[in-house]
Amino acid sequence: MSGFYDSGYVLARLIFERLLGLWYFVAFLSTFAQFQALCGERGLLPAPRYLHAAGFRRAPSLFHLYYSDRLAAAVAALGVVLSGGVVLGVVDMAPLPVAMAVWAVLWVLYLSFVNAGQAFYGFVWEMLLLEAGFLAIFLGNAATAPPIAVVLLLRWLLVRLEVGAGLIKLRNDPAWRDLTALCYHHETQPLPNRFSWYFHHLPKPIHRLEVLGNHVAQLIVPFGLLCPQPIASVSAGIIIMTQLWLMLSGNFAWLNLLTIALATTALDGRFLAAVAPVEPAPVTHGPVWFTIMVTILTTAMVVLSWAPVRNMASRHQVMNGAFNRLYLGNTYGLFGHITRQRLELVIEGTDDPPGPDARWKAYEFKAKPGSLTRRPRQVAPYHLRLDWLLWFAAISPLYSQTWFLTLVVKLLRGDTATLGLLATNPFPQRPPKYVRALLYVYRFTTRAEHCRTGAWWTRRCIGEYLPPATLCPTADAAARSTHAAGDTRSDDSR
Repeated sequence: MSGFYDSGYVLARLIFERLLGLWYFVAFLSTFAQFQALCGERGLLPAPRYLHAAGFRRAPSLFHLYYSDRLAAAVAALGVVLSGGVVLGVVDMAPLPVAMAVWAVLWVLYLSFVNAGQAFYGFVWEMLLLEAGFLAIFLGNAATAPPIAVVLLLRWLLVRLEVGAGLIKLRNDPAWRDLTALCYHHETQPLPNRFSWYFHHLPKPIHRLEVLGNHVAQLIVPFGLLCPQPIASVSAGIIIMTQLWLMLSGNFAWLNLLTIALATTALDGRFLAAVAPVEPAPVTHGPVWFTIMVTILTTAMVVLSWAPVRNMASRHQVMNGAFNRLYLGNTYGLFGHITRQRLELVIEGTDDPPGPDARWKAYEFKAKPGSLTRRPRQVAPYHLRLDWLLWFAAISPLYSQTWFLTLVVKLLRGDTATLGLLATNPFPQRPPKYVRALLYVYRFTTRAEHCRTGAWWTRRCIGEYLPPATLCPTADAAARSTHAAGDTRSDDSR
């Protein structure tokens, strides 16, 4: 058994588990705050309706047994509590079966939300969190030496993430090949952060160096993670520095931080012991039953790795995809195509009849660009799901055909839960009579424009995305009387 466990990765495991617990905490917290409005019983994409149509095999979830918004909130709150216990180290001190059970419960709970969340939970970091969270079940507790096979599986997950992302870029968009991608990306990414304007205005040679460094970090460095020390530690260090740079320039939920967490599994224990003021407790080899479980896991993950490897080798590589509904052995990628101009939806309401004299007021979202003078916000690792999907909707109506009209109806009805997803409601007394959506091209201001006006953006309207829409008279009257009476129930939009 001496080769099966490696006490040299005790500190690496401790750091990884604390970080993974933290990102679970953020994921459950955002779910607690947003799931009802997005996918609740009267949400934009109601989970009960979807689960009934999909069935358990297509969308395994605890919510097949029963769903209510209160239960969903309780499940998310349980996830917050359990992940908080991981961050505080309470779970690590529990007996091995209990620690494994907690990690398994976290995985099952979040899987239940992801498989019920539809488009609002279709992001690459959801898949990554689930796959890493499943492997964490088998890392052992504070009294058990880390199984080296699980440590290597976590590194292999990071290799698939980085190499898959690197290959999809080179294959799909010439801007990655001619090193011009980041001349556009800082401006056109889904949710720019407070530093993105400055990154966009870096000299073009710096942008080319950024792209070149990205290719090295994603296509060459990751293979060092599978090499002996100190090569693995050096490779992990390069990936960590690259991810920190990416965090400075954009909002990508917990993707960058989870990538950093995975990279810590490759750091040499002697290096960590020299820099971390932590004295790990003595560890022993795991019991026979645990060794058998880890062996079965390793065999299963090797088999499941065939599909993503085949996908990465294909000229028709899929950017992000799960080959099973448990999200194990996924294929990863990001920004295979770089948009050259920023398309942005601006949703407005009015009480005036539509026409040239109508006074329209815009809804502001929490992070999505809207007001030209509002500086982009730093929201990551928190995930604002509606803001993200509105970026996709601006690119193509296909991304929003299942929920955008429902969003408009909710605004016309003054739905309290939906308005809670927004930063401002320009109609606090009663909902507007009409709502429309305009499509704009946004671009960052130049340095001179910013100094002169204080604005971070300029924009040009290119047309209507959705012409003025209103409720039928009976529904409009009912919605307004309900809003005036203070009833906060959200009606289904049909």
